[in-house]
Amino acid sequence: MDELKKAIRDIPDFPKKGIIFKDITTLLADAKSFHRMIDLIAHRYLGMQIDQIVGVEARGFILGSALAYKLGTGITLVRKPGKLPYKTIKKTYALEYGTDTLEIHADAFKPGARVVVADDLLATGGTVAAVVDLLAELGAEVVECAFMAELEFLEGYKRLPEGKVFSLLKF
Repeated sequence: MDELKKAIRDIPDFPKKGIIFKDITTLLADAKSFHRMIDLIAHRYLGMQIDQIVGVEARGFILGSALAYKLGTGITLVRKPGKLPYKTIKKTYALEYGTDTLEIHADAFKPGARVVVADDLLATGGTVAAVVDLLAELGAEVVECAFMAELEFLEGYKRLPEGKVFSLLKF
């Protein structure tokens, strides 16, 4: 795991002073690291009868697409408002300073579909908690929320279903 952690670049003072941004683009650009990361996460779900991967805008699309391919499933997208062409349901959630909204197609799943939520980074957990709420409204069963990396000190896992969070890398 140390090799994968080293593939992620730290950007000091971005997006504001005092924050060290974890830039995953360096890991994604390195074929060996990208393949290893996807293989390690996908291996966790082999044989678990996953019906669909749910990719969270926008970097969750990258992780989610690769996982869906590896697991032989489709991918469903959760997007910002106005980006999906069919009927949607939406969830507005609180941010540190304001709110944001996410949408998913109203017919994305059959009730009881077993899904894995995929995103690049678990920070405070607010975005993925909103996704979990949307999935519950559609009757999907969240098998787990899978992240490439987690900023443990922010304790975002506390906002997600207990025992249903997996982070490959922890910082």
